[in-house]
Amino acid sequence: MASTSDIRNGLCIRYNHDIFKITEFLHVKPGKGPAFVRTKLKSVTTGKVIENTFSAGHKIEDVRVETHKFQYLYNDGEFYHFMNVEDYTQIRLVEGVLDQPKLLKEGEVVTVIINTEDNAPLSVEMPASVILEVTHTEPGLKGNTATNATKPATVETGAEVNVPLFINEGDKIKIETEKGTYKERIKE
Repeated sequence: MASTSDIRNGLCIRYNHDIFKITEFLHVKPGKGPAFVRTKLKSVTTGKVIENTFSAGHKIEDVRVETHKFQYLYNDGEFYHFMNVEDYTQIRLVEGVLDQPKLLKEGEVVTVIINTEDNAPLSVEMPASVILEVTHTEPGLKGNTATNATKPATVETGAEVNVPLFINEGDKIKIETEKGTYKERIKE
């Protein structure tokens, strides 16, 4: 058993007969009344996100987990297939478990969180950023880069990202995986 002081991003807890991963939290100490922790929880089975408030000192049941590095192999339409980089065993996961499935490129190494009780994969943590090639975007107009204007661009995995006007087809860009936003252009 853990308490609210142990809450951190990525912690998996058992709550309402399901396992949730904490994606955001905020400890709040108001001027009047007791302290509490406001959290955003994502179900690892359904992908549904809920918000919940725990009073300070509240006991929560944490789930013991292990992390393993897996390489993304392919998507067959229904499942995403991964291979353990240490022992080469393969697993397949449904799309709901993945945070940003549209940003997964074949060969990408991700961290898979596995429940130690039944060895079931709970969630997939993407790297902080990924580098992808732009496959389609409208050409930017010369001299139209003084403002922070953006345009949609499709990357090699099929995801659509808003990019600055100077990005062209064939450019490699770094995308922040947590928000799915453009970070910078990669010079080769």
